[in-house]
Amino acid sequence: MRHIKEIIVHCSATREGMDFHASDIDRWHKQRGWKGIGYHYVIDLDGTIETGRDTSQIGAHCTGHNRHSIGICYIGGLDEYGNPADTRTPAQKAAMARLIHELRSRYPGSIVYGHRDFAAKACPCFDARAEYGLEEK
Repeated sequence: MRHIKEIIVHCSATREGMDFHASDIDRWHKQRGWKGIGYHYVIDLDGTIETGRDTSQIGAHCTGHNRHSIGICYIGGLDEYGNPADTRTPAQKAAMARLIHELRSRYPGSIVYGHRDFAAKACPCFDARAEYGLEEK
């Protein structure tokens, strides 16, 4: 079993309201030469939580942090003009909060980060550390 220390939140970098799913991300990642989807979970616009890569497997979502992390990606992250924006729907926000709570229970001591905490990117287009904090609220 992997020792999980980090839960890293991402966005799909797709425009607000565009309906994509884990199967689309899987296809995109395979087109990049990866063995499949790099995220462990994908949160659809309607709040459905889809599984991606099995949590027993090392992800491919954050260079230097994959071995000890779980990757969550929500669909969206760009406004209608293609600029970074927090485009999460209310259903996505609720689903993300539930999923993070469940993962932090499953992996005690894990800390929530945004991809932007480790890379020069806007992803996930909101401050995941501020929103989810280091301790359960």
